[in-house]
Amino acid sequence: GNKKGKVGMGLRKGVDVAESVNKAVNAAKKNMIMVPLINGTIPHQIKLKYKSSRIILLPARPGTGIIAGGALRSVLDLAGVKNILSKMLGSSNKVNNVKAVFEAFKKMKTADQLRQARK
Repeated sequence: GNKKGKVGMGLRKGVDVAESVNKAVNAAKKNMIMVPLINGTIPHQIKLKYKSSRIILLPARPGTGIIAGGALRSVLDLAGVKNILSKMLGSSNKVNNVKAVFEAFKKMKTADQLRQARK
């Protein structure tokens, strides 16, 4: 991620660790998505289930910080989220939790889309 609202994920195999990491980084660069941010937090709350992993993401006030555990914290930090509350339920599988966060980011609406929906 670039810590400005863009983040990617890659998971690849290789002969050794260095090759795996290089392949995963290249895959992540090809798989970048935009995260809608408003003043360092997400625009609305979202609950999502991916396989047996459930996540809840809530916007937070400035000064709260990233309240998240495990792999969620890393993804949110790399995406540029400064203030957020989150909860992981169900599976503790790191890969599935990261995929759940990415699905949540993809389903998230921007501020303009929220305004249009309210009219």
